[in-house]
Amino acid sequence: MNWDDLRLFLAVAREGSISGGARKLGVQHSTVSRRIRTLEKNMGVRLLERKKSGYELTAAGDSLKLAACKMEHEVLDIDGTLGGWDARLTGELRVTAINSMACGILMPMFARFSQHYPDVDLHLLTSNKNSSLVERDADVAIRLTNTPNDALIGKELGTVATTVYASREYLAQIQEQGGKPAWLGVSCCSFHKSWTGKKAAGQRQNFNVDDTLLTAAALKQHLGVAYLPCFMGDTDPDLVRLCPPDAQMKLGVWLLFHPDLKRTARVLAFRDHMIEEMKQQADLLEGQLPKGN
Repeated sequence: MNWDDLRLFLAVAREGSISGGARKLGVQHSTVSRRIRTLEKNMGVRLLERKKSGYELTAAGDSLKLAACKMEHEVLDIDGTLGGWDARLTGELRVTAINSMACGILMPMFARFSQHYPDVDLHLLTSNKNSSLVERDADVAIRLTNTPNDALIGKELGTVATTVYASREYLAQIQEQGGKPAWLGVSCCSFHKSWTGKKAAGQRQNFNVDDTLLTAAALKQHLGVAYLPCFMGDTDPDLVRLCPPDAQMKLGVWLLFHPDLKRTARVLAFRDHMIEEMKQQADLLEGQLPKGN
């Protein structure tokens, strides 16, 4: 059985569609479709059933997925065992981080790493999925969490404070009219969704966003109030805090990578670089305003 065919099948099974699997692997839709049909013909069973919502696995497809996942882990273990001894400061380094951090506070740090190590090909991805490391979609992940995956090697780079923000214009309107502020509906992560739900209990939220950058943009359109990490809210001159950060809402910034990469020079160089860079931004991350503000 061809491992490449199984790899294509796994991508389709995980993404739920031929097109999704093709995008995941960077190949043509027609290639994936043809190879899946060939795999079904060679095995003599149907693996996928087409539904209105996409593709669903048959019973045979479920069985093959379990077997293929085991084979994938074996292949990754071999690759990790060999790649884990890579002492060269060259090659590809894939780093995933949440969008709000990658586009803001982290980008200058990434740029300086690339300047210091020009032989490392840095690839930046935005994702909140921890599975990206297990499935080797990325080498390193930077995540906001208080419960990092204990199957990964991790280093806490700092803590991020969060509080409630509004635009200066919106805050002035509320103070002048004496009304209650409207809360934006936020579902960018489980933390902000939970905190917002408790604070805005019983209030109808007629404007909803699922990304922290969208939250900041909506606040600047004077649409209400919402939680934002202090490293975003405090650096935007159009926004203002409504209250000090709550210590119970602090999140750790974790740098995580797969144990198989613990001896890979470019991963360790990136880890050490980020440790030093984040030390310099500790006050901003923790919401410590300069004296006089």
